Amino acid sequence: MKIQRLISFVLSGLGLFLSSWIMIPAPFFALLPLGVGAPEISPLLLAGNSLLLGVSLLQRQQWFLRHVAIAFSTCAVILSSLPLLQLPATIKQADIQMQSALGADYQAQISDAKKTQMRSHPFILTDLIKGLPTPKAWRECQAFNAGDGTSLALEIYRSTTTGLHPAIIAIYGGGWQSGEPEDNARFHTYMAHQGYTVVAIDYRHAPRYHFPTQLQDVQTALQWVSQNAADYEIDTTRIALVGWSAGAHLALLTAYQTDVIPLRAVVSYYGPTNLAAGYQDPPVPDPIDTRALLEAFLGGSPTQLPRQYELASPVHYVKPGLPPSLLIYGSRDHLVKPVFGQQLYDLLRDTENRAVLISLPWAEHSFDVVFRGLGNQIALYYTERFLAWALHQ
Repeated sequence: MKIQRLISFVLSGLGLFLSSWIMIPAPFFALLPLGVGAPEISPLLLAGNSLLLGVSLLQRQQWFLRHVAIAFSTCAVILSSLPLLQLPATIKQADIQMQSALGADYQAQISDAKKTQMRSHPFILTDLIKGLPTPKAWRECQAFNAGDGTSLALEIYRSTTTGLHPAIIAIYGGGWQSGEPEDNARFHTYMAHQGYTVVAIDYRHAPRYHFPTQLQDVQTALQWVSQNAADYEIDTTRIALVGWSAGAHLALLTAYQTDVIPLRAVVSYYGPTNLAAGYQDPPVPDPIDTRALLEAFLGGSPTQLPRQYELASPVHYVKPGLPPSLLIYGSRDHLVKPVFGQQLYDLLRDTENRAVLISLPWAEHSFDVVFRGLGNQIALYYTERFLAWALHQ
Protein backbone atom coordinates (compact mmCIF):
# COMPACT_ATOMS: atom_id res chain seq x y z
CA MET A 1 0.00 0.00 0.00
CA LYS A 2 2.86 2.39 0.82
CA ILE A 3 4.38 1.67 -2.60
CA GLN A 4 1.10 2.55 -4.32
CA ARG A 5 0.92 5.83 -2.41
CA LEU A 6 4.49 6.65 -3.34
CA ILE A 7 3.82 5.84 -7.00
CA SER A 8 0.77 8.12 -6.95
CA PHE A 9 2.88 10.92 -5.45
CA VAL A 10 5.66 10.48 -8.01
CA LEU A 11 3.18 10.41 -10.92
CA SER A 12 1.54 13.61 -9.66
CA GLY A 13 4.95 15.27 -9.65
CA LEU A 14 5.70 13.94 -13.13
CA GLY A 15 2.37 15.24 -14.42
CA LEU A 16 3.17 18.70 -13.09
CA PHE A 17 6.69 18.56 -14.54
CA LEU A 18 5.40 17.72 -18.03
CA SER A 19 2.51 20.19 -17.86
CA SER A 20 4.77 23.03 -16.73
CA TRP A 21 6.37 23.11 -20.19
CA ILE A 22 3.07 24.42 -21.54
CA MET A 23 4.06 27.70 -19.91
CA ILE A 24 7.82 27.49 -19.30
CA PRO A 25 10.02 28.11 -22.38
CA ALA A 26 12.94 25.73 -22.94
CA PRO A 27 16.12 27.46 -21.71
CA PHE A 28 18.36 25.41 -23.99
CA PHE A 29 18.01 23.22 -27.05
CA ALA A 30 18.05 19.83 -25.31
CA LEU A 31 14.82 20.71 -23.48
CA LEU A 32 13.06 22.10 -26.54
CA PRO A 33 11.19 18.82 -27.26
CA LEU A 34 9.38 19.24 -23.92
CA GLY A 35 8.37 22.80 -24.80
CA VAL A 36 7.19 21.66 -28.22
CA GLY A 37 5.43 18.46 -27.21
CA ALA A 38 3.66 19.28 -23.94
CA PRO A 39 1.16 21.81 -25.38
CA GLU A 40 0.42 19.56 -28.36
CA ILE A 41 -0.66 16.61 -26.20
CA SER A 42 -2.21 18.79 -23.49
CA PRO A 43 -5.66 17.11 -23.69
CA LEU A 44 -3.99 13.78 -22.86
CA LEU A 45 -2.05 15.42 -20.05
CA LEU A 46 -5.30 16.93 -18.79
CA ALA A 47 -6.96 13.53 -18.68
CA GLY A 48 -4.00 11.96 -16.88
CA ASN A 49 -3.64 14.81 -14.40
CA SER A 50 -7.37 14.75 -13.64
CA LEU A 51 -7.19 11.03 -12.94
CA LEU A 52 -4.22 11.49 -10.63
CA LEU A 53 -6.00 14.31 -8.81
CA GLY A 54 -8.98 12.06 -8.23
CA VAL A 55 -6.76 9.27 -6.92
CA SER A 56 -4.95 11.65 -4.56
CA LEU A 57 -8.24 12.98 -3.20
CA LEU A 58 -9.50 9.48 -2.48
CA GLN A 59 -6.35 7.98 -1.04
CA ARG A 60 -5.70 7.87 2.68
CA GLN A 61 -2.00 8.32 2.56
CA GLN A 62 0.42 10.21 4.80
CA TRP A 63 -0.91 13.77 5.29
CA PHE A 64 2.04 15.62 3.79
CA LEU A 65 2.39 13.41 0.70
CA ARG A 66 -1.35 13.48 0.08
CA HIS A 67 -1.64 17.26 0.16
CA VAL A 68 1.49 17.79 -1.91
CA ALA A 69 0.17 15.31 -4.50
CA ILE A 70 -3.16 17.14 -4.56
CA ALA A 71 -1.37 20.46 -5.03
CA PHE A 72 0.81 19.03 -7.81
CA SER A 73 -2.14 17.55 -9.67
CA THR A 74 -4.31 20.65 -9.24
CA CYS A 75 -1.61 22.86 -10.75
CA ALA A 76 -1.05 20.31 -13.52
CA VAL A 77 -4.77 20.21 -14.35
CA ILE A 78 -4.87 24.00 -14.62
CA LEU A 79 -1.79 24.14 -16.84
CA SER A 80 -2.83 21.30 -19.12
CA SER A 81 -6.30 22.82 -19.62
CA LEU A 82 -4.97 26.12 -20.98
CA PRO A 83 -4.59 25.13 -24.67
CA LEU A 84 -8.10 23.67 -24.73
CA LEU A 85 -9.48 26.85 -23.17
CA GLN A 86 -7.75 28.84 -25.93
CA LEU A 87 -8.97 26.52 -28.70
CA PRO A 88 -12.42 28.04 -29.51
CA ALA A 89 -11.11 31.60 -29.86
CA THR A 90 -8.15 30.36 -31.92
CA ILE A 91 -10.39 28.56 -34.40
CA LYS A 92 -12.80 31.51 -34.58
CA GLN A 93 -9.96 33.91 -35.34
CA ALA A 94 -8.52 31.56 -37.97
CA ASP A 95 -11.93 31.36 -39.68
CA ILE A 96 -12.13 35.16 -39.70
CA GLN A 97 -8.65 35.37 -41.21
CA MET A 98 -9.45 32.90 -43.99
CA GLN A 99 -12.74 34.56 -44.90
CA SER A 100 -11.28 38.06 -44.76
CA ALA A 101 -8.43 37.20 -47.14
CA LEU A 102 -10.04 34.63 -49.43
CA GLY A 103 -13.68 35.68 -49.35
CA ALA A 104 -16.59 34.66 -47.17
CA ASP A 105 -17.55 32.01 -49.73
CA TYR A 106 -14.04 30.70 -50.43
CA GLN A 107 -15.02 27.16 -49.49
CA ALA A 108 -17.73 27.20 -52.14
CA GLN A 109 -14.91 27.33 -54.70
CA ILE A 110 -13.56 24.00 -53.46
CA SER A 111 -15.10 20.95 -55.11
CA ASP A 112 -17.20 18.55 -53.04
CA ALA A 113 -14.84 15.72 -54.01
CA LYS A 114 -11.90 17.67 -52.59
CA LYS A 115 -13.80 18.53 -49.41
CA THR A 116 -14.44 14.85 -48.67
CA GLN A 117 -10.66 14.28 -48.59
CA MET A 118 -10.02 17.06 -46.09
CA ARG A 119 -10.39 17.18 -42.32
CA SER A 120 -13.97 17.70 -41.16
CA HIS A 121 -13.04 19.82 -38.12
CA PRO A 122 -9.98 21.79 -37.00
CA PHE A 123 -9.50 19.56 -33.95
CA ILE A 124 -10.69 15.99 -33.44
CA LEU A 125 -9.89 14.44 -30.07
CA THR A 126 -9.90 10.87 -31.39
CA ASP A 127 -7.22 11.82 -33.92
CA LEU A 128 -5.01 12.93 -31.03
CA ILE A 129 -5.50 9.55 -29.39
CA LYS A 130 -5.22 7.20 -32.35
CA GLY A 131 -3.20 9.39 -34.73
CA LEU A 132 -3.99 10.94 -38.08
CA PRO A 133 -4.49 8.70 -41.11
CA THR A 134 -1.28 7.61 -42.82
CA PRO A 135 -2.29 7.05 -46.45
CA LYS A 136 0.03 5.48 -48.98
CA ALA A 137 1.57 7.47 -51.82
CA TRP A 138 4.01 6.70 -54.59
CA ARG A 139 7.44 7.95 -53.61
CA GLU A 140 10.37 8.39 -55.95
CA CYS A 141 13.87 9.77 -55.35
CA GLN A 142 15.55 11.95 -57.95
CA ALA A 143 18.42 14.44 -58.03
CA PHE A 144 19.39 17.74 -59.61
CA ASN A 145 22.71 19.54 -59.87
CA ALA A 146 23.42 22.78 -58.05
CA GLY A 147 25.42 25.57 -59.66
CA ASP A 148 28.76 24.14 -58.51
CA GLY A 149 27.85 20.63 -59.66
CA THR A 150 26.79 19.38 -56.21
CA SER A 151 24.12 16.70 -56.51
CA LEU A 152 21.02 17.58 -54.48
CA ALA A 153 18.12 15.28 -53.70
CA LEU A 154 14.49 15.46 -54.69
CA GLU A 155 11.72 13.32 -53.26
CA ILE A 156 8.50 13.09 -55.25
CA TYR A 157 5.24 11.98 -53.62
CA ARG A 158 2.45 11.25 -56.07
CA SER A 159 -1.24 10.54 -55.97
CA THR A 160 -2.38 7.17 -57.24
CA THR A 161 -4.83 8.86 -59.62
CA THR A 162 -3.90 9.63 -63.21
CA GLY A 163 -4.00 12.97 -65.02
CA LEU A 164 -2.47 16.37 -64.36
CA HIS A 165 -2.13 17.29 -60.69
CA PRO A 166 -1.41 20.55 -58.89
CA ALA A 167 1.99 20.51 -57.20
CA ILE A 168 3.42 21.49 -53.85
CA ILE A 169 7.12 22.30 -53.66
CA ALA A 170 8.14 21.51 -50.08
CA ILE A 171 11.23 23.02 -48.40
CA TYR A 172 12.47 21.65 -45.07
CA GLY A 173 13.83 23.68 -42.16
CA GLY A 174 16.88 23.18 -39.97
CA GLY A 175 18.42 26.62 -39.48
CA TRP A 176 19.81 26.53 -43.05
CA GLN A 177 22.42 24.12 -41.64
CA SER A 178 20.77 20.70 -41.57
CA GLY A 179 17.84 18.68 -42.81
CA GLU A 180 16.80 16.64 -45.82
CA PRO A 181 13.78 16.39 -48.13
CA GLU A 182 12.19 13.52 -46.22
CA ASP A 183 11.96 15.56 -42.98
CA ASN A 184 8.25 16.28 -43.46
CA ALA A 185 7.31 12.96 -45.07
CA ARG A 186 4.06 12.65 -43.11
CA PHE A 187 2.86 15.97 -44.53
CA HIS A 188 4.02 15.00 -48.02
CA THR A 189 2.11 11.72 -48.07
CA TYR A 190 -0.92 13.36 -46.47
CA MET A 191 -1.13 15.96 -49.24
CA ALA A 192 -0.27 13.49 -52.01
CA HIS A 193 -3.30 11.46 -50.92
CA GLN A 194 -5.41 14.56 -51.59
CA GLY A 195 -4.32 14.64 -55.21
CA TYR A 196 -1.22 16.83 -55.13
CA THR A 197 2.19 15.95 -56.47
CA VAL A 198 4.59 16.94 -53.70
CA VAL A 199 8.19 17.63 -54.67
CA ALA A 200 10.39 17.89 -51.57
CA ILE A 201 13.64 19.60 -52.49
CA ASP A 202 17.14 19.92 -51.07
CA TYR A 203 19.57 22.86 -50.81
CA ARG A 204 23.17 23.39 -49.79
CA HIS A 205 23.80 24.17 -46.14
CA ALA A 206 25.51 26.88 -44.12
CA PRO A 207 28.08 27.57 -42.84
CA ARG A 208 29.92 26.05 -45.81
CA TYR A 209 27.59 27.85 -48.19
CA HIS A 210 26.32 31.35 -47.44
CA PHE A 211 23.18 33.02 -48.76
CA PRO A 212 22.12 33.39 -51.58
CA THR A 213 23.31 29.84 -52.38
CA GLN A 214 20.23 28.31 -50.74
CA LEU A 215 17.85 30.54 -52.69
CA GLN A 216 19.64 29.71 -55.93
CA ASP A 217 19.22 26.00 -55.18
CA VAL A 218 15.47 26.44 -54.68
CA GLN A 219 15.24 28.25 -58.01
CA THR A 220 17.26 25.50 -59.70
CA ALA A 221 14.90 22.91 -58.22
CA LEU A 222 11.95 24.83 -59.65
CA GLN A 223 13.60 24.73 -63.07
CA TRP A 224 13.93 20.95 -62.68
CA VAL A 225 10.23 20.71 -61.86
CA SER A 226 9.33 22.81 -64.89
CA GLN A 227 11.50 20.72 -67.19
CA ASN A 228 10.24 17.38 -65.87
CA ALA A 229 6.60 18.29 -65.19
CA ALA A 230 5.22 16.12 -67.98
CA ASP A 231 6.94 13.00 -66.63
CA TYR A 232 5.25 13.44 -63.25
CA GLU A 233 1.89 14.75 -64.48
CA ILE A 234 2.42 18.15 -62.85
CA ASP A 235 0.22 21.05 -63.92
CA THR A 236 2.77 23.89 -64.03
CA THR A 237 -0.02 26.47 -63.84
CA ARG A 238 -0.99 25.23 -60.36
CA ILE A 239 2.07 25.21 -58.11
CA ALA A 240 2.45 26.34 -54.50
CA LEU A 241 5.42 26.52 -52.15
CA VAL A 242 5.28 25.20 -48.58
CA GLY A 243 8.19 25.65 -46.18
CA TRP A 244 9.06 25.15 -42.54
CA SER A 245 11.24 27.55 -40.52
CA ALA A 246 14.40 28.17 -42.61
CA GLY A 247 12.62 26.45 -45.50
CA ALA A 248 9.65 28.79 -45.04
CA HIS A 249 12.05 31.72 -45.26
CA LEU A 250 13.33 30.38 -48.59
CA ALA A 251 9.78 29.71 -49.76
CA LEU A 252 8.74 33.31 -49.05
CA LEU A 253 11.81 34.75 -50.76
CA THR A 254 11.21 32.57 -53.80
CA ALA A 255 7.49 33.29 -54.04
CA TYR A 256 8.00 37.04 -53.76
CA GLN A 257 10.65 37.41 -56.46
CA THR A 258 10.95 34.32 -58.66
CA ASP A 259 10.31 34.32 -62.39
CA VAL A 260 11.38 30.71 -62.86
CA ILE A 261 7.86 29.31 -62.80
CA PRO A 262 4.43 30.79 -62.01
CA LEU A 263 3.45 30.28 -58.37
CA ARG A 264 -0.13 30.36 -57.12
CA ALA A 265 0.47 30.45 -53.35
CA VAL A 266 2.99 30.15 -50.54
CA VAL A 267 2.59 28.63 -47.06
CA SER A 268 5.03 29.57 -44.31
CA TYR A 269 5.22 27.52 -41.15
CA TYR A 270 7.00 29.81 -38.63
CA GLY A 271 9.41 31.30 -41.19
CA PRO A 272 11.89 34.14 -40.45
CA THR A 273 10.94 37.31 -42.31
CA ASN A 274 13.21 40.14 -41.12
CA LEU A 275 16.71 38.83 -40.44
CA ALA A 276 18.35 42.07 -39.29
CA ALA A 277 15.55 42.72 -36.79
CA GLY A 278 15.72 39.08 -35.69
CA TYR A 279 19.43 39.52 -35.03
CA GLN A 280 18.89 42.70 -33.01
CA ASP A 281 15.91 41.29 -31.08
CA PRO A 282 16.46 37.56 -30.48
CA PRO A 283 14.03 35.51 -28.40
CA VAL A 284 14.47 35.10 -24.66
CA PRO A 285 15.45 32.43 -23.88
CA ASP A 286 17.35 31.76 -27.09
CA PRO A 287 17.94 27.98 -27.25
CA ILE A 288 19.57 27.99 -30.71
CA ASP A 289 21.74 31.14 -30.37
CA THR A 290 19.96 33.11 -33.09
CA ARG A 291 22.80 35.52 -33.76
CA ALA A 292 25.36 32.76 -34.30
CA LEU A 293 22.91 30.98 -36.62
CA LEU A 294 22.36 34.09 -38.73
CA GLU A 295 26.06 34.85 -38.90
CA ALA A 296 26.73 31.31 -40.14
CA PHE A 297 24.00 31.69 -42.77
CA LEU A 298 24.89 35.17 -44.02
CA GLY A 299 28.60 35.35 -43.27
CA GLY A 300 28.56 38.00 -40.57
CA SER A 301 26.47 40.42 -38.52
CA PRO A 302 24.07 43.11 -39.82
CA THR A 303 26.70 45.73 -39.00
CA GLN A 304 29.21 43.94 -41.21
CA LEU A 305 26.81 42.90 -43.98
CA PRO A 306 23.73 45.18 -43.96
CA ARG A 307 22.98 44.62 -47.65
CA GLN A 308 23.18 40.84 -47.23
CA TYR A 309 20.60 40.95 -44.44
CA GLU A 310 18.33 43.16 -46.52
CA LEU A 311 18.52 40.87 -49.55
CA ALA A 312 17.78 37.84 -47.38
CA SER A 313 14.65 39.29 -45.71
CA PRO A 314 11.21 38.62 -47.26
CA VAL A 315 9.80 41.84 -45.78
CA HIS A 316 11.89 43.82 -48.27
CA TYR A 317 10.21 42.14 -51.26
CA VAL A 318 6.62 42.95 -50.43
CA LYS A 319 4.83 44.69 -53.29
CA PRO A 320 1.39 44.49 -54.90
CA GLY A 321 0.51 41.40 -56.90
CA LEU A 322 2.27 38.70 -54.86
CA PRO A 323 0.92 35.14 -54.58
CA PRO A 324 -1.51 34.61 -51.67
CA SER A 325 0.34 33.84 -48.43
CA LEU A 326 -0.65 31.64 -45.49
CA LEU A 327 1.49 32.41 -42.43
CA ILE A 328 1.31 30.06 -39.42
CA TYR A 329 3.06 30.86 -36.15
CA GLY A 330 3.04 29.66 -32.58
CA SER A 331 2.70 32.57 -30.18
CA ARG A 332 5.20 30.89 -27.82
CA ASP A 333 7.84 30.40 -30.51
CA HIS A 334 11.30 30.88 -29.01
CA LEU A 335 13.24 30.29 -32.22
CA VAL A 336 11.43 32.64 -34.61
CA LYS A 337 9.54 35.36 -32.79
CA PRO A 338 5.94 35.54 -34.09
CA VAL A 339 6.08 39.35 -34.12
CA PHE A 340 8.02 39.09 -37.39
CA GLY A 341 5.24 37.03 -38.94
CA GLN A 342 2.83 39.76 -37.88
CA GLN A 343 5.10 42.35 -39.48
CA LEU A 344 5.09 40.53 -42.81
CA TYR A 345 1.33 40.03 -42.63
CA ASP A 346 0.74 43.74 -42.02
CA LEU A 347 2.95 44.68 -44.97
CA LEU A 348 1.14 42.24 -47.24
CA ARG A 349 -2.27 43.56 -46.26
CA ASP A 350 -1.11 47.18 -46.61
CA THR A 351 -0.11 46.43 -50.22
CA GLU A 352 -3.46 44.75 -50.94
CA ASN A 353 -2.08 41.22 -51.14
CA ARG A 354 -4.10 38.26 -49.96
CA ALA A 355 -2.61 37.07 -46.69
CA VAL A 356 -3.80 34.85 -43.84
CA LEU A 357 -2.12 34.84 -40.42
CA ILE A 358 -2.97 31.95 -38.11
CA SER A 359 -1.63 32.26 -34.57
CA LEU A 360 -1.62 29.32 -32.18
CA PRO A 361 -1.34 30.84 -28.67
CA TRP A 362 0.00 27.70 -26.95
CA ALA A 363 2.41 26.55 -29.69
CA GLU A 364 6.20 26.53 -29.75
CA HIS A 365 8.44 26.35 -32.83
CA SER A 366 8.10 23.10 -34.83
CA PHE A 367 4.79 22.31 -33.14
CA ASP A 368 3.76 20.22 -36.14
CA VAL A 369 6.46 17.65 -35.36
CA VAL A 370 3.72 16.20 -33.17
CA PHE A 371 1.72 15.36 -36.27
CA ARG A 372 -1.41 14.33 -34.38
CA GLY A 373 -1.11 17.25 -31.97
CA LEU A 374 -3.46 20.08 -31.25
CA GLY A 375 -1.57 22.69 -33.28
CA ASN A 376 -0.86 20.54 -36.31
CA GLN A 377 -4.46 19.40 -36.61
CA ILE A 378 -5.52 23.05 -36.84
CA ALA A 379 -2.66 23.94 -39.19
CA LEU A 380 -3.51 21.05 -41.51
CA TYR A 381 -7.19 21.99 -41.55
CA TYR A 382 -6.48 25.50 -42.80
CA THR A 383 -3.48 24.62 -44.95
CA GLU A 384 -5.41 22.07 -46.97
CA ARG A 385 -8.28 24.50 -47.49
CA PHE A 386 -5.95 27.34 -48.42
CA LEU A 387 -4.15 25.16 -50.98
CA ALA A 388 -7.40 23.74 -52.36
CA TRP A 389 -8.70 27.28 -52.84
CA ALA A 390 -5.45 28.56 -54.38
CA LEU A 391 -4.91 25.58 -56.69
CA HIS A 392 -8.51 24.83 -57.62
CA GLN A 393 -9.37 24.00 -61.18
